[in-house]
Amino acid sequence: MNKYLFPIYAILIGVVIAFITKKQKSVHTKLLLSFSGAFLLALTLFDLLPEVYHHLEAKQTGLFIMCGILLQIILEFFSKGAEHGHVHMHKSNTIFPWLLFLSLCLHSFLEGFPIHQHNDMVYGVLIHKIPIAVLITAFLLQSSYSKLQIVSFLIIFALMTPLGTYISNNLDIASAYINIINAVVIGIFLHISTTILFESSEGHKFNLTKLIVICLGVVIAYFI
Repeated sequence: MNKYLFPIYAILIGVVIAFITKKQKSVHTKLLLSFSGAFLLALTLFDLLPEVYHHLEAKQTGLFIMCGILLQIILEFFSKGAEHGHVHMHKSNTIFPWLLFLSLCLHSFLEGFPIHQHNDMVYGVLIHKIPIAVLITAFLLQSSYSKLQIVSFLIIFALMTPLGTYISNNLDIASAYINIINAVVIGIFLHISTTILFESSEGHKFNLTKLIVICLGVVIAYFI
């Protein structure tokens, strides 16, 4: 049951943090974002990548991973990088951000597919979603959108990952297609996590705190 609830918990935690901090991107949010990037990248390499390579031919796997990277680049053209902590909205804009909404929902839907009953990827998705939910909620609260629009945005966004998990676990989809989708998701995760890590140090300055947080994320993912 946790495989369905954890992504929803992540959104709820992010919303609560956004209400408490009232900030778009605090130092603690940046550190959490760095930790989530390292944790997600490590879990992808330790858990998801070997599983996909075990079921698919190696060069074919690499092709679908590249497709995932390209897909995420296309999605970010519409979301402006909200999946890894960049949310750009004009406070005076009253037009609902449909492109941002649809791209985030598609991203969340796909990241639900690799989550199985005994799969640790749910923890990676959980940690990844919390800082993203904080930033998205903070920007929505500062926007001119109605409360109904904001609540609807967050509820649908929260349900997309469990929906992807439900479809991958319960519908009669050939295992070959599941592994192909998982390879695409690996590409998405690789792009997002590496982008977070490369951008975690402003101006590429050495930051000991962020380095410790990143190393902590890798170590926890290894022993989980």
